[in-house]
Formats: sequence, structure tokens, C-alpha cells
Amino acid sequence: MLKNKFTNFNLECGTDEAGRGCLAGPVTAAAVILSDSFNLDLLNDSKKLSEKVREKLRPIIIEEAISFSVTHIYNVEIDEINILNASIKAMQESILKLNPLPNYIIVDGNSPLTPKGGIKNKGGKLFTDSEIELLLSIPNTSIIKGDSKFMSIAAASVLAKTYRDDYMNTIHEEFPMYNWKKNKGYPTQEHRDAIRKYGVTKYHRKSFRLLTEQLQLEL
Repeated sequence: MLKNKFTNFNLECGTDEAGRGCLAGPVTAAAVILSDSFNLDLLNDSKKLSEKVREKLRPIIIEEAISFSVTHIYNVEIDEINILNASIKAMQESILKLNPLPNYIIVDGNSPLTPKGGIKNKGGKLFTDSEIELLLSIPNTSIIKGDSKFMSIAAASVLAKTYRDDYMNTIHEEFPMYNWKKNKGYPTQEHRDAIRKYGVTKYHRKSFRLLTEQLQLEL
């Protein structure tokens, strides 16, 4: 059974991302604020749920959330600022789009929402000074495997996963030979075989090791 809250703050937000390890497409983050009374027995880390269950849960989360938002950071920006920074930025952007804004944030994983080196303000959306000040002002905690411990993070993981899957299904129609409708851009053997045969597309992350033999070629 997932816990409803990590703190006693009334507007606690959970945030998570999907698609960090993919070779193509965006990294997608969601942020969700749930009420203290929210309860959804099937809810869990999206990776532990079937596609059918995720699709069943998404409209319930959307309907019952106090606030939610979703952000894609696309492959070009990922290549520019790296995947870790892109994942964090996607969560930061999602939080800024919430209405009302949270007064506490719990983040899945072990990376802080506001890194010691400061907020990366380049590529794609540029944060204003007031947005940076706001992000720095909200207390937050990173929780390893938080998506299997707290409802708001689990809800964010479901939204991030399903919205990203929708995007990959759309671009699959443009490049069906990569079968993104099935592999969603992850480094499956089928995906890498297609890259060998057809090359890379405008949706591939050029900074990633797209083929296993790249390391040998670079050496």
C-alpha cells in the first residue's frame, strides 16, 4: 500500500520522469498534487503496471488531482544539456506549471531537484529570475524508489509514462521501421538493428551510444 504523504504540508507535489534511457524521443516528466484523501489501490510505479492498467489509471489521476502537469524535453535539448540535466529540467518545468503551486516537493530517485551547481538555465525554455527563485524556495526531498512508496510520485510516473508513450506512438507513424509503437525508443535489439539498417532520424539522441559497436569505433 502506497503512502499518501511524505510530509504534513497541505500541497505536497510528487514528480517523476520517463524515457531517460531511451535512444529516441523526449524525456518526459510529470508533477502531481493529490488531496489528503486520495486513494487508488491499483496505483504503483508505472514500470510495475501493464499498459492496460496505466491507461485505466490516467483519467482517474487527471480527474482527481488537485493539479497536474506534464513536460517533454526533446532530444535536441537532451543532446545539448545531457540527459540528467534534461530529466531534472523536465520536472522543474512541470512544477512551475502547477496551479496551485506546491509548498513541498518529493522527487523520485537520488538526484536533487535543485542541484548544488545551480539550476541549468540553457536550452529550450529559459527560466526567469522569479521562476528560479520560486524553484529554490520550495523545500524538496529526493526519495529512492519513491514511485513505489508514495502515491503522488507513482501518479506522476503513470502520467509521464503514458504521455510519453502517446508521443512515441505518434512519431512511429512517421518512421514505422523503428517500431517505436512497441519499443517506445528504448535500446532493444530490434531498435538498434533498425538504426544499423536505416540510420538515425531527427528524433534520435545523437549524444547517446546508439549502437553497441560505437564504443569500439570511437576507440
